[in-house]
Amino acid sequence: MFTLKVDHEIELQLFQRHHTLQLYQLVEENRDHLRRWLPWVDSMTSPYQFESVIPLWLNQFAEGSACNLGIVYKGTLVGSIGLHQIDWYNKIASIGYYLAKNAEGHGIITRTVKGLLNYAFYDLGLNRIEIRCGVENYKSQAIPERLGFQKEGTIRDGEHLNGYFHDIIIYSKLAREWNGNHAKAY
Repeated sequence: MFTLKVDHEIELQLFQRHHTLQLYQLVEENRDHLRRWLPWVDSMTSPYQFESVIPLWLNQFAEGSACNLGIVYKGTLVGSIGLHQIDWYNKIASIGYYLAKNAEGHGIITRTVKGLLNYAFYDLGLNRIEIRCGVENYKSQAIPERLGFQKEGTIRDGEHLNGYFHDIIIYSKLAREWNGNHAKAY
């Protein structure tokens, strides 16, 4: 199983079938917290849905088109992060993430994104990473801003979420701009 050690507290684990119940419980316990920014939350109403989606994620990982990872903090699954839409020709991917409400405030996502950027740039050889956030999702925007991403602009009506369209901000970081040792940790 693929794992990526971020630091002494955080490990990223490629989702496997044995994560099904933990992942479902994480979403169920944080449904109200997550649904504001994640369009898929309301449609995932059973552990069986995660049981069927995890093999798709594993196939994407095997093909090299995506990497869906659980964020394990001090031994507990607290969120998810992924490299999505990996375009090997152009060496581009996007990062998406979410975190349980009770795990906020410990720098987990910042450290996790930093670890995933090191993997994407140094191990995979990608050149450009994007992060997209809702214009009102200030907590999510803080991550790329903290890590020195370039704010490129706003995509008007860029996502349909909970019955309405909303604008999203796109951030990017290029490999030549990244020095993971000097990015701010918090």
